[in-house]
Amino acid sequence: MRSDPSPSPDEAMRLPDPQRIGQLDVHPVRLGQLLAWFEYALACTQKRTVFYANIYAVNLAEHDSVFKKSFAQADLVFCDGQGLRLGAALLGRPLPERFTPPDWIHRLAASCATHGYGIFLLGGEPGVAAAAAARLLQHHPGLRVASHHGYLSTDPTVEAAALEAIAAFQPSLLLVGMGMPTQERWVAVRRIDLAVPVVMTVGALFAYLAETVPRGPRWLTDHGFEWLCRLWYEPRRLWRRYLLGIPRFFGLILRQKITHRG
Repeated sequence: MRSDPSPSPDEAMRLPDPQRIGQLDVHPVRLGQLLAWFEYALACTQKRTVFYANIYAVNLAEHDSVFKKSFAQADLVFCDGQGLRLGAALLGRPLPERFTPPDWIHRLAASCATHGYGIFLLGGEPGVAAAAAARLLQHHPGLRVASHHGYLSTDPTVEAAALEAIAAFQPSLLLVGMGMPTQERWVAVRRIDLAVPVVMTVGALFAYLAETVPRGPRWLTDHGFEWLCRLWYEPRRLWRRYLLGIPRFFGLILRQKITHRG
């Protein structure tokens, strides 16, 4: 029996029409589609920008116009939250999967190692990105990987040094983990200066790889309760995002549903 032919580059790069959730457009892609898209995007020289969306992102976009414009410039926005997926379903705009970078970064890194694509990690406190890069290299010998911390705003010379390091390394993939909304704003401003085929925001990925912040058990994170695990480990920093943000999000979804009915 003949196997199905591999998708052509045009087919792999073609994305389904995005779903409008609040003020953001989110592409209803599955993880397999995303990884195939990455494979072809990394092979070409055109610039691509990838963001993830969750409840927090939708809430931020309601009152942060700069953040909203940053998302509008992204080539691909995927669903990274079961709450967002539930809200989309309530609107009748289904998102087929939720997937978060910590769960599939090793698949992406393995592909990069195979094809010789370099990965640059930008973000986190000093030492965190370096530890995350070392962990990737441990799992994927031969991977070209480099890093720089993400504390760039207080001293222009530090940001300049980071940009120089990225340019000197010439990565195919830049992962930016500065937390939302800082990472999206930074990418939107600096994208023109970054001669990198693919740039993706990754939130707390480096902290998870470096094991400076624990993740919850899979039986919770895989069933819509990653937010609860994050709240448990970092309550002082995240309580507003979740305890106030989740009800705010579903109120927004209800208003959007009523508005589009009328």
